[in-house]
Amino acid sequence: NKEEPDAKIAKTEEKTLDKQEEEKSAKPPAGRSTSGWKNWKKKTSESSGEESKITYCHWLLKSEPESRLEKGVDVEFSTDDLKARPNQTACWGGARNYKARNFLRSTKLGQQAFFYHSNCKEPGIVAIVKIVKEVYPDHTQFDKEDPYYDSTSKKENPKWSMVDVQFVRMTKRFISLPQIKAHHLAHKAHGGPLKNMMLFIKQRLSVQALTQEEFDFVLSLEEEKPR
Repeated sequence: NKEEPDAKIAKTEEKTLDKQEEEKSAKPPAGRSTSGWKNWKKKTSESSGEESKITYCHWLLKSEPESRLEKGVDVEFSTDDLKARPNQTACWGGARNYKARNFLRSTKLGQQAFFYHSNCKEPGIVAIVKIVKEVYPDHTQFDKEDPYYDSTSKKENPKWSMVDVQFVRMTKRFISLPQIKAHHLAHKAHGGPLKNMMLFIKQRLSVQALTQEEFDFVLSLEEEKPR
């Protein structure tokens, strides 16, 4: 039973890194989540020795909303495509970077993620989705007709993984990359929850991890008027 052949997520920004280096990448470290971004400064002053304890409990998933051919196949996948699927659910695969794969393997049922439109005129966050099926082998790695086919991956020991995501809601408004970057730079200079956000530290990853504080702060930008 071949799973949805058109359920592909484009990963153009992501380039497979050296295997030996990437296999050293562990799953996101475990720890204890703290409260939202509004209490960030207070929490920081009270727990100065806990910076190394990072909990990743949300995600940012990149996809291409505009048509583009990859090995003759259109890899476009937007929020409209997701909403058009049965139960507004689709498999999220195509990651061919070990760090991104490890993040997929770290996702948990019910966790929420930002749906990020990438490789387009206006990149940014457009919606929220949730994990509705935990990690399983990415079927596209075995499909010779698929642009993400990997001849080195074996069914008895598959390299690549995917999860199922379901549409939750559109964000109240488009949260643009420049808007997020402005806060990242301010937090990097003066302190704040976005100072180490992966969107700017590990830009090419198509699957990125977020702390609760990062997720809460970015979500609060729904209410911020664009400058």
